[in-house]
Amino acid sequence: MTDAATVDDPGASQNPRRAALALTVQIATRSRPLPARARLLRWARAALAQPARVTLRIVGEREGESLNREFRRKPRATNVLTFCYDQGECLAGDIVLCAPVIAREARAQGKGLGAHYAHLTVHGLLHLQGYDHEHPRAARIMEAREAAILQRLGFRNPYAMED
Repeated sequence: MTDAATVDDPGASQNPRRAALALTVQIATRSRPLPARARLLRWARAALAQPARVTLRIVGEREGESLNREFRRKPRATNVLTFCYDQGECLAGDIVLCAPVIAREARAQGKGLGAHYAHLTVHGLLHLQGYDHEHPRAARIMEAREAAILQRLGFRNPYAMED
C-alpha cells in the first residue's frame, strides 16, 4: 500500500532566492494521523539552501526496521533515515520517516506530533545537505541550524531542556 503524490513548489518561481524543491511524498503506512503534504513541503523547503529533488516516504514499523537493518545494521526501526544520491548543483535523495516510531517518541517526549514530524523532516533535509551529528562539534552546528529553522516555522527548539 503506497499512496504517492508529487507536491509542486509554486513559491520557488515567485521568489528567486528560495531553493527550488521537487518533493514526492509517499505514504506506505496505515498509521494516522500524518501531516498534510503541504506542511511537509513547507518544512522541507524551509530547510533547503539549494535546489533539490526529494522523495519523502512515510513508512510503518516493518519497513522502517527492514531499512535500518539493511543500511545501518541496526535491529530496530528508527525515526528518520536519509539516503543521498547526488550532492551536485541539485541535491537528490530519499528521506524515510517511520510513523510509529515518531508517534511513540512524541508521546514519550511530551511533544506535539506535528512538531516532531517538522523536526525530523528538517533533520533529514539537513543530512541530505551534508550536515551530520557524528561528532560533538558537528552535532552542535546541526542542532543550532535545526533549532533556527524550526523557530522560523513556529516550533520550539527540540533540543532545549525543559525546566
